[in-house]
Amino acid sequence: MSFEVTTAFVQQYKANVQLLSQQRGTRFRGTVREEPQTGKNAFYDQIGATTARKRTERHGDTPLISTPHSRRRVSLVDYDWADLIDDMDKIRMLIDPQSAYALNASYAMGRAMDEEIINAFTCTAYTGEEGSIPVPFPSSQIIDLSGTITVASLLQVKEMLDAAEVDEGIPRYFTCSANVLSDLLVITDIKSSDYNTVKALVKGEIDTYLGFKFIRSEKLPLDRTTTGGGSGDRSCFAWAQDGILMAVGQNPVGKIDKRPDKNYSTQVFYSQSLGATRMEEVKVVELLCQED
Repeated sequence: MSFEVTTAFVQQYKANVQLLSQQRGTRFRGTVREEPQTGKNAFYDQIGATTARKRTERHGDTPLISTPHSRRRVSLVDYDWADLIDDMDKIRMLIDPQSAYALNASYAMGRAMDEEIINAFTCTAYTGEEGSIPVPFPSSQIIDLSGTITVASLLQVKEMLDAAEVDEGIPRYFTCSANVLSDLLVITDIKSSDYNTVKALVKGEIDTYLGFKFIRSEKLPLDRTTTGGGSGDRSCFAWAQDGILMAVGQNPVGKIDKRPDKNYSTQVFYSQSLGATRMEEVKVVELLCQED
């Protein structure tokens, strides 16, 4: 056969685009209290517990019980995403990546939403009439294991929420990394009644254990210095749903338009506006776990 036959070889191009591995959108939306918000800042009022007074005399004065009021401030943060697709590039590529770009953008917006919620677990919250009084995350809500996660440590987290009288009817969640979740399986004694449940949890066959719905996330803080944790400590969090509030000023919105100022390239654009804050300290527990 001719030595020049290689010029007749056919190159095959696939007409689709594969998205590389990534977290596909939000995992935490729906696990927190969500409210619509208009304006840069909004205030959410709260009232605290009171004590009933025992009546000790007939026809005595009516007691005046002063109900404690507080509020939390939520500030919106804006997110944008945009990329251009040149018509000439589409000719060279033989495909139109427009839908893949839009999907990629929506995934990025979902991850940004999760980052806002994760940040709210331990960031300083703001209270007071003007929302100017800082409320740092208390060290009393941090459990430093100085080791790997155990079933006993999960029971300790549950006990903290129960002891604070967090309503058991409010959905509870626990988030940890894949490494921490695997540690839970490794250290559980094979004779333990928990073993099969934990094994199913790690395999993804179930998602609930000890009253917590488990959510795996690789975005959780590592070596968060403010906790005093050591190197390799992964922050895991347990919370009651209404312990974190996410305010949404604008849900993720996508627009695909031609840009005359960019040689009529197609622009894929996404934006959203949201903010999150911790509403009550006792409803959030941070568990510092050593990762292998």
